Amino acid sequence: MAGLDNQRLRILYILDYLRKNSHAARPVTALELRTMLERDHGIFCDRKTIYADVAALIDFDIDILSVPGKKGGYYIASGNFQLPELKLLIDAVQSSRFLTEKKSNELIAKLCSQCNEHDAKLMRRSVLVSGRVKSMNESIYYNVDAIQEAIAQGRQIAFRYFDWDYGAVRRYRDREYQASPYGLCQDNENCYLLALSDRHGVTSYRVDRMSNIRILPDPRKPCPELTGQALNQHANQLFQMYAGEAVNVKMRFHRDLLNVVVDRFGKDTMLFPQEDGQYFTFTVKVAVSPMFLSWIIGFGDKAKILHPQSVAEKCQDLCRQALAQYQESAEEAARRGG
Repeated sequence: MAGLDNQRLRILYILDYLRKNSHAARPVTALELRTMLERDHGIFCDRKTIYADVAALIDFDIDILSVPGKKGGYYIASGNFQLPELKLLIDAVQSSRFLTEKKSNELIAKLCSQCNEHDAKLMRRSVLVSGRVKSMNESIYYNVDAIQEAIAQGRQIAFRYFDWDYGAVRRYRDREYQASPYGLCQDNENCYLLALSDRHGVTSYRVDRMSNIRILPDPRKPCPELTGQALNQHANQLFQMYAGEAVNVKMRFHRDLLNVVVDRFGKDTMLFPQEDGQYFTFTVKVAVSPMFLSWIIGFGDKAKILHPQSVAEKCQDLCRQALAQYQESAEEAARRGG
């Protein structure tokens, strides 16, 4: 009976072997398939049976190509993913900070299983996850799943939120949070939940710092600011998900920063050349926060806020605060030296 069951599975063993071992530079022969079936599964068959099984797989739309000649054979030309697609996905998993090292390695192993062993080995050689700054929250998968389920059902969620203390110890905030979830987005390599909270209004939460998520029976509260296209617009206004008053800000940047501006605000941003093209001005709506101001300051004299004056003054105040800290340090060092 066991031999009969194996015969029924024969075509699946052939498909599995081709997926794992064949590629254009190394086609698998009918003899190799016969040897594999006999050695690994105790199945005995002739070449005609192998040819018929491969033909059946081709009829089932498996992309198997045949290479003629003594060194010819069969190989699967394409699978669920093309090799460049798998490399792109692996790079994304490898660089993602909100995935833990363990989950990253698990995902990469699953992605590598989608191609033959030869290509999988090449991809695994270039993967470096250990030592990278990764999330320490192993429940990230379940968090994302629960949030997406709540969004799909139009329900509110409750959860605990924590901060990291010295020694990477979790310090939970003193109450349970409740919010209406509207979307997930990534910024600065972290995953954020955009939501409406009774206490904080429209806000964002780091998903890897959420735990004990519960889907509540309460329906999600309406929030036009996070509904439809407004959700993307709101996310684009934030810098590293820091909230702030959304203001139309006019800025002047040096032409060296053209790529920076287009990458950050999109190719539809209207840019107006100034001073024979050495500078350009543009206006965008942004949430004015310390992170946005720090982003501007980081470009030194190549970036300047022109309007409104209140935002320019906030940028000046932030510069003064940073400068004062270093001046105090310098004065203290001078006193000690004296």
